[in-house]
Amino acid sequence: MNYEPMLWGRHAVVAALANPKRAVKRLFLAPNANSIVGEALASLDLSRRNALPIPEALTTDLAKRLLPAGAVHQGVAATVAPLPPIRIEDLTNRPEHNHPALVVLLDQVTDPQNVGAILRSAAFFGVSAVVIQSRNAPPVDGTLAKAASGALESIPLLTVTNICRTLDDLKKHGFWCVGLSGDAEYPISRARLDGPTTLVLGAEGSGLRRLTRKNCDQLVYIPASRGFTSLNVSNAAAIALFEARQTRLKN
Repeated sequence: MNYEPMLWGRHAVVAALANPKRAVKRLFLAPNANSIVGEALASLDLSRRNALPIPEALTTDLAKRLLPAGAVHQGVAATVAPLPPIRIEDLTNRPEHNHPALVVLLDQVTDPQNVGAILRSAAFFGVSAVVIQSRNAPPVDGTLAKAASGALESIPLLTVTNICRTLDDLKKHGFWCVGLSGDAEYPISRARLDGPTTLVLGAEGSGLRRLTRKNCDQLVYIPASRGFTSLNVSNAAAIALFEARQTRLKN
């Protein structure tokens, strides 16, 4: 049976409605969300509006049956089809970007809030794609989409089986792979970030795994204040992406 994720929250659902690559199966609206979603629908072209389902009433009882406990749905939910998969080859030719491709690869980051926040930063900084592993990673569902605040629809999310093999594939396509590690020798300011680049981040606590570190071209750290060396992985990703952006703007 095909897996059809449920999305909820206004940003996540409105972004899905606007995304021509996303097939929306059912759309649920509470009365307090009709005007906001109605404005979003009115801004879409006719062909996209015609492809969307007729909204159904989202009652309190229905929300309890459809959504996980504690889901903050803001009066909006939708059943959708998964987005079309992408390949490594697709990452090297993104005509909407004026700079070389920039990819974020997550080595077993399991918290959907962190992955969602990283997707949001990736959208802000014009990243070509985010790569996660098929296991030891959160499901691409409503929790992740809500945390991404719509970025799941604009940033390709590539799911791979083997991180090290993926790093090798990226290198073959001209990517320089930069791993972030607190015990690296050089700060991120000395990283090579001007060409096609993959930023590699590990799980909180354990960081990059040994073989992942070995397969990176360069390891760097983010300088910290004395006595405080830990940083949330989503914050580290945002800082690294800012550094990459600044480097590229100078070239």
